[in-house]
Amino acid sequence: MATLASNPDLLPFDVRLMNGVASLLYGLAGAGLLAGGVLWLARSPWLPIRTIELEGELQRNSVAAVRANAAPQLSGNLLSIDLDRARTVFEAVPWVRQASLRRVWPDRLAVQLEEHRPAALWVDEAGDERLVNNRGEIFEANLGDVEDDGLPVFSGPPGTAVPMLALYRRLVPVFDGLGRPLRELHLSGRGSWQVVLDGGARIELGRGSDDEVVARSERFVRTVGQLTQRWQRDLEYADLRHADGYAVRLRGITTTAAAPAAHKTKR
Repeated sequence: MATLASNPDLLPFDVRLMNGVASLLYGLAGAGLLAGGVLWLARSPWLPIRTIELEGELQRNSVAAVRANAAPQLSGNLLSIDLDRARTVFEAVPWVRQASLRRVWPDRLAVQLEEHRPAALWVDEAGDERLVNNRGEIFEANLGDVEDDGLPVFSGPPGTAVPMLALYRRLVPVFDGLGRPLRELHLSGRGSWQVVLDGGARIELGRGSDDEVVARSERFVRTVGQLTQRWQRDLEYADLRHADGYAVRLRGITTTAAAPAAHKTKR
C-alpha cells in the first residue's frame, strides 16, 4: 500500500507546488553561493601570479625586458586574469610576433613567445621604413637594432611583401653567380621587377611569373660575363625586357649590347 512519503504524487497539489518552489529556491541559492564564491576568489588576494615564465627563443629581447614591458599592464590573479588581453600586452612588446599563455597552478603564468625574424627592410611610397619578417609580414621595430644585419631593401605596392620575399629567395643564388650580391628588390605598380646589386648595378627584370623572371635572370647571368670580360668594365645597368635578349651599359661605355638570339624569351 502506497504512502504519502513514498509517493509524492499522492500529496495535495498545493503541497507539491510548495515543495517544487522550495527545491528551485535551494538550487538557485546554491548556484548563487557558488558564483559568489568564484567571484570572491577571483577578487581575493589568493592565487596571486608569483612567476611569469617566458618560453621560446629570444634573440632581440631579454627575459627581463619583456617582463618589465608587460608585467605592469597585467591585472588579476591566476584565476581572474584575462588571457586574451594579456596576450595582446605581450604581443605589443617590441619584436614579439606572437604570444600564447596558459595558467600553471598554483601561481605561475607560462608565456610562449615567438619573435620576428627580420628578412628585409621595407620602404613604402612615402619613404617610411619598416621591417619584413621571414614570413613576409611587415612589422614595426627599432631599425637601429638591425643596422648591421645587411638586410636587403624591398619596395612595392601594399600587400606584396610575401611574393617579394619568395622571389627574392629564388633570385639570391642566381645573382650570387656574378659575385655581386642582390641588395634591393623593387616591384612597380604595373608588376615589373627590378633588382640592384652590390656596387649599384641596376637590372630591369620585367614582368611575368616567378619562373619566367628567374629563367630570364639565369640566362643573363650565364652570358653577361662575356661582355664584361671583353670590355674589362663593370656592369652598370641591364635591361632584360627585350624579346630578343637584353641590353647592357658598362661603366664608362654608353653603347649597349644584345644577348645572342638563342637566348630569346617570351614576356
